[in-house]
Amino acid sequence: MRLEILPVPGIGHVTEGDDLAALIGAAAPWLRDGDVLVVTSKIVSKAEGRLVDVPADGPDRQAARDEVLAAETVRVVATRGATQIVQTRHGFVMASAGIDASNVDKTRLVLLPEDPDASARALRAGLHERYGVDVAVIVSDTMGRPWRNGLTDVALGVAGMDAIRDHRGEVDPYGNELVLTQMAVVDELAGAGELIKGKCDQMPVAVIRGYLTGPLPGDGEGARVMVRDASMDLFSLGTAEARAAGFAAAATLPDQPGSAAPDPAAVGRAIVAVAGVVAPGTIFTQVTDDDVRAGLVATVPGWPADATTLVLCSPPTPVGPVQLVRFGADVQRLRTALAAQDIPSQLLPPPTATTAAATLAL
Repeated sequence: MRLEILPVPGIGHVTEGDDLAALIGAAAPWLRDGDVLVVTSKIVSKAEGRLVDVPADGPDRQAARDEVLAAETVRVVATRGATQIVQTRHGFVMASAGIDASNVDKTRLVLLPEDPDASARALRAGLHERYGVDVAVIVSDTMGRPWRNGLTDVALGVAGMDAIRDHRGEVDPYGNELVLTQMAVVDELAGAGELIKGKCDQMPVAVIRGYLTGPLPGDGEGARVMVRDASMDLFSLGTAEARAAGFAAAATLPDQPGSAAPDPAAVGRAIVAVAGVVAPGTIFTQVTDDDVRAGLVATVPGWPADATTLVLCSPPTPVGPVQLVRFGADVQRLRTALAAQDIPSQLLPPPTATTAAATLAL
């Protein structure tokens, strides 16, 4: 495969209502079937009228921007100072919901396209109808990445090609079957196009030639297939936000044992997990022996007889008011660690036959 990345100069200033297909086709009469157009989302947004008016400067400008950001946000992922990482209604997780103040008049902000996949489809159809060329279109924007400095362009919308190249089921040269590999090829092409477009060169469109042998017969599923489902997202919050959510959850833990016996190993992992943060001398003892459990249950009226597992919680000695407060926090830490493994618990009074100050029924 040999790729060429070609600039499309001469598009000029884009305003609301402009026909992007006409502008691009006039600037690139050399387009061929199978080319991939990488189009900066900003000119798509401008043509579609996705702009808002704001004050040019001062506190009113920031207040207006904050209001726009709130309207474009469905979930705040992380906040650090003035920076907010949020999820947009498209499903994208990015800084400031992609709101941009560069390459636009100081009194305006540019929002992301309403539906980037639909924008890509419309531009592809317009180029085909007006110039007879069958191309793929990627609508791109700049994003940061977790754990990596620097920015790169990624695809927000795509038409005419698959967003992901799925290698699962293929066999590598060493005979290993690929079971996970899915390449985000439209992101790679968007990043390649950015090498030509730049940020200050007024080159909002690039053409990548040689990647496709031909576009899809239809528009394809679009870039929406790249949005990770929330159930598969291992990093759905920033660290501070996840910590705060954990504390909130710990304050409202369900106060009842589970309906089935928990895995003793999972309970042991929870005890080990909190061992480094509880007060020295705080002891958690897991009781799984049926005879021992039954004997303890018999000592306290009202204990749940069907609790399959007990954890005896003993404070450090000597016990004073301060130690008791710390011990209560230690017990709550253990309940939180158990809940993180889907093990509900109920806080019970201690049995009289032990030195435990509290007991958890699991």
